[in-house]
Amino acid sequence: MKSKKLLFGLLGIAILASSCYTEVIVEDDFIVESPINTDRVLQSYDLWYVDIDATDGNGEVPFLQRAFTISFENGVVLANNNIVGIGKTGGGLGIDVGVYSTLSGVVEIDHDIDGLWSLDVFAVNNSTIELYDPRSRTSYFLNGYRRSNFDYDRVFYENINYFLQEYDAWEKTFTSEVGALNEFDDENYLQFFSDNGGYFRSSIDNIGTPLANLQWDYEGDYEVFDTNDETLKTLTLDYDFLDNDYFELYVIDDSTIELYHVASETVYEFGGRGFLQFLKSENKVGKKRVKSSNKKMNVTRKRKM
Repeated sequence: MKSKKLLFGLLGIAILASSCYTEVIVEDDFIVESPINTDRVLQSYDLWYVDIDATDGNGEVPFLQRAFTISFENGVVLANNNIVGIGKTGGGLGIDVGVYSTLSGVVEIDHDIDGLWSLDVFAVNNSTIELYDPRSRTSYFLNGYRRSNFDYDRVFYENINYFLQEYDAWEKTFTSEVGALNEFDDENYLQFFSDNGGYFRSSIDNIGTPLANLQWDYEGDYEVFDTNDETLKTLTLDYDFLDNDYFELYVIDDSTIELYHVASETVYEFGGRGFLQFLKSENKVGKKRVKSSNKKMNVTRKRKM
């Protein structure tokens, strides 16, 4: 059972300091603020980053589980559910996913997909709030930012796993002339899923094949690794019944990736096809984030930049 209902009066958030009137009633260690001040706190930052790794509890609030950021703007809830376009979609706030209203220390959210949720709002510090779902006894912790100081690039980089899953397929658009011949030269399409921690398929169909007509020739598990170089990610494709392929993974833009095949020293570029805008595409409710951290690989960059 939560012991404190709401503690915004002592937060030090500037917007509350300017409030003309604040009603604070203290009863049995409960501090109750007005619905107006609850709303002011939710709007005191442009966006709230959902720290999924800090989630406490075994339940789930689906729309918080899939969001990278969430914003409260004059009764409207906005969220960045995609890595693709983050920082640009909705002026950085994402897409409209529902509406909200506030009670004393409570926010009621009517989500377009997930329906009505009543969440208790707690202050952790002057830039962090906790949204607590009493039904599942699960807490989500949100860190507040202004758009001007939010590091969209870092969120993109730290969530490349999800980025790979946000297209129906990746089509090969470039192969360097430099590099030894290898079997991956023949693979023109890749597809990534979250199933079983990371599942992929590849196809040798000709470039330009409609996505609906692709035949998937190979499959297996994939894994993205961190390295000692904060700007370098690596990708391993572990084919079923075949050898592995190991790449250095580079992001050119939010629809283009570069794979450097270390063994052959060949550079490939792939373009995303069939963008999945979660909550907007038909039948595409969206991926759900999980507590995770990439394994670290002790390697040095081989690609000559």
